[in-house]
Amino acid sequence: MEARSAEHLPAIDGPWQYEPKWDGFRCLAFKSGNAVELRAKSGKPLGRYFPEVIAFFRELKIAQFVIDGELVIETEGRFSFDALQMRLHPADNRIRKLSVETPARFIAFDLLADINGNASLDEPLRARRKALELLITKAGVSDRLDISPRTLDRKKAEKWLQAAGGETDGIVAKQLEDPYLPGERTMIKVKRIRTADCVVGGFRYASKKREVGSLLLGLYDAEGMLNHVGFTSNMPAGERPRLTQQLEKLRSSPGFTGKAPGGPSRWSTDRSSEWEPLKPELVVEVRYDHVSGDRFRHGTGFVRWRPDKSPRQCTSEQIVQPSPGSSRISRGG
Repeated sequence: MEARSAEHLPAIDGPWQYEPKWDGFRCLAFKSGNAVELRAKSGKPLGRYFPEVIAFFRELKIAQFVIDGELVIETEGRFSFDALQMRLHPADNRIRKLSVETPARFIAFDLLADINGNASLDEPLRARRKALELLITKAGVSDRLDISPRTLDRKKAEKWLQAAGGETDGIVAKQLEDPYLPGERTMIKVKRIRTADCVVGGFRYASKKREVGSLLLGLYDAEGMLNHVGFTSNMPAGERPRLTQQLEKLRSSPGFTGKAPGGPSRWSTDRSSEWEPLKPELVVEVRYDHVSGDRFRHGTGFVRWRPDKSPRQCTSEQIVQPSPGSSRISRGG
């Protein structure tokens, strides 16, 4: 189940449940007997990278469930996304070492199958939440498994939003009567800073040396075409030599299968046609202020790489804002 960005929390057409938006890896956890599996939003398996979470779920005195939640790692009293990224490492001994030094925690916020093995996707969120609370109660107090707090009070959610920026980066609003709809953007996410996950469809060299100067960003449309939507150029300077080598290995036409860089527009420069197409494999999160039409109005700010996201999850729906006064977000698209 996905979320669509909005600038404000919904004011009408509820009732709504508000939850913190955690700064971690979205994850589905499956258990059936001793078999435990963790899956990322992209569908890729995550269990290899988080053996301590697999072990914890396996030892739980609960035979079966499917829960939706977030993997987080706490370091020095704060959640660390960098610590999560360090887990995506090919060496098993390195992963085992980190799993002991910085163990991950699973924050659960939805239930797809209950402790009796009954699928609950068609149940309203109100019922799924009660079943999830029962599961957490049966699991007992643990530093490996939490349930995400929630509130039905919009004013309280606004306070949470104002405090976002540390362990959380916004608020997610869900309608209490909605079923669980996999892959559909029925939830609303509101961030203090607006961000989007984009595919790196190409890059430009810096003007004075053969080093990456900017990344060209793309989003998939409803027809599955990758359209150029803007650029980001403030990657950390120390990463640029290594990043340039990585990008050069990914060079491949066409880069963008829909709208491509180089056409005349207000964003064009003298060097607009000079760019290198890439295989659509890298995903980057960028910060932006405005969207004009179907692309970013200005250059965006580099936030971080997203190795946990599939490029195909980077759709234009992320930056489509609901019309003024609209409170119900259309499903799918």
